[in-house]
Amino acid sequence: MTFNFDRIIDRSHTQSYKWDQSEKLFGNKDILPLWVADMDFESPPAVQLALQNRVSQGIYGYTIKSEAYTNAIIRYFKRRHRWELKPQWLTDSPGIVTSLSIAVDLFSEPGSSVILQSPVYYPFYDVIRMNNREVAINPLVIRNGRYEMNFDQLEQLMIDGSKLLLLCSPHNPGGRVWEREELLQLGALCIQYGVTVVSDEIHCDLILPGHQHTPFASLSEEIANLTITCLAPTKTFNLPGLQSSFIVANNSEMKRKFDYRLKTLSLHMAHYLAQDAVQAAYDEGEEWLDELLIYLDGNVRVAISYLEEHLPEVKVMKPEGTYMIWMDCRGLGLDVSGLKELMFLRAGVAFSEGSVFGLEGQGWLRINLACPRSILQEALERFCRAAKPTL
Repeated sequence: MTFNFDRIIDRSHTQSYKWDQSEKLFGNKDILPLWVADMDFESPPAVQLALQNRVSQGIYGYTIKSEAYTNAIIRYFKRRHRWELKPQWLTDSPGIVTSLSIAVDLFSEPGSSVILQSPVYYPFYDVIRMNNREVAINPLVIRNGRYEMNFDQLEQLMIDGSKLLLLCSPHNPGGRVWEREELLQLGALCIQYGVTVVSDEIHCDLILPGHQHTPFASLSEEIANLTITCLAPTKTFNLPGLQSSFIVANNSEMKRKFDYRLKTLSLHMAHYLAQDAVQAAYDEGEEWLDELLIYLDGNVRVAISYLEEHLPEVKVMKPEGTYMIWMDCRGLGLDVSGLKELMFLRAGVAFSEGSVFGLEGQGWLRINLACPRSILQEALERFCRAAKPTL
């Protein structure tokens, strides 16, 4: 391995959202935080160098989007995902959730229902409800130890009038990498009923061995014409603090509306630091990414093996992508408050409590595995040791 993912980096007192709020959020300053989805690994060396060079210029003025930045995105997605993008399809946005919220506002009517597939990344609920829309839940079903879509119930929601769907691909928190045939079936329904899709594909690069991400909009021109894809390098290369993302929309009218709303909100200006970091990540970060995926796969194996041996009452849904695992803790016999007490007070760990992902997540926990293996092992040991007295 060229890159050392085992190295522990002290992130305390760095204004870290993840590491500097433990006492405030969980009542325990010594907690191991494996909840919010950023990584405890340094970004690729090329990204660090690009940022250092940019900062050294000393004047941090208004910035324009460069052709080199756009071309880096296009080259990367063609190389990594066999998806040929065009410059005119791309629009920068401060973040994925910003894009989701704007899309809900633009492509649904107040009071209408927006489909999501629960359990799912909790801001999906916020961007629907805070835009005065109704949540239409298409619960995922567990078959053969993984989530699958309930197409019959989904079709009924569309028949009943839902015209917008928020797709999480790959799925967070369940770690599903949707297969091409599943996405084609979903696309056929959306075409039949005139449903617009906003596809959050921020985890598209974090695919574990044996699986392949398929961009939803790459399936056909018809599907692309009703889709806005939300993308970012931030999860892949650990850049969330730079607030850099972009949408892909080959439907020119949808893109025009999106661009106009961004400008209305004055969110259209380029970030002084982000472009150089993104360009370096996409052009020079793939060796780092390939090694990261090997390391993450190792962390998945360690976590599953340890829990199977030391706490078999907890069942892990083996992930196909992302850097999280989704654990069914209902065998511990604890309600939501009991799971929180177990984590925060007795074990001294912070995982994500499952009910925030929807009613279907109650009794589950999500662990962020993107940390040095020694930290992961300590967190698992603490959790299993603390859980034993509850059984």
